[in-house]
Amino acid sequence: MQKFVRVTAVAAPLPIANIDTDMIIPALYMKALTRTGLARHLFRELRYDASGQERADFILNRPPCRDAQILIADRNFGCGSSREHAVWALVDFGIRCVIAPSFGDIFAGNARKSGLLLIRLPDPTCAALRHEVEATDYAPVEVDLEARQIRLASGQSIGFAVDAGDRRILMEGLDDIERTLRHADAIARFEAEHGPKCA
Repeated sequence: MQKFVRVTAVAAPLPIANIDTDMIIPALYMKALTRTGLARHLFRELRYDASGQERADFILNRPPCRDAQILIADRNFGCGSSREHAVWALVDFGIRCVIAPSFGDIFAGNARKSGLLLIRLPDPTCAALRHEVEATDYAPVEVDLEARQIRLASGQSIGFAVDAGDRRILMEGLDDIERTLRHADAIARFEAEHGPKCA
């Protein structure tokens, strides 16, 4: 899992409330068992029309937001079913951070496990951020997890809170398996002492 200490990147405004996991990646495209290759199906119905052509008015189809690594979304982002593929598709596209007033609970758990930083800010602050990035022609935004600060091109800085455990996991870049492997010696000792005994 990629470490997240600080990211400076284009932030794409996405002012749509209640974006569920099916909107993030439709079930039709969840046949893959790996985390790669899902980016092309991210926001499939928003990004493409029925013939498969890009919708010119969708934010991630417009430069410079094609390279966005930050989304500034609306409330209840990631609600709906528990599919991990929704987070995997965002990460595969290159999204490192989503800022929104609230998130679906299961989506938030999956995000932490995949290195996607979620920042909760009040509705008016998210709306102001979306306005700010548009007003500055999508000048890069810095998200500093170490300092817990968002820094805008205007010089404005916005603090944010994040769970201490989530912050440590993201900054160290450790998924569940990697954290378990840190205790490999202790696990081996336990197995040697308490493993199955042959009769």
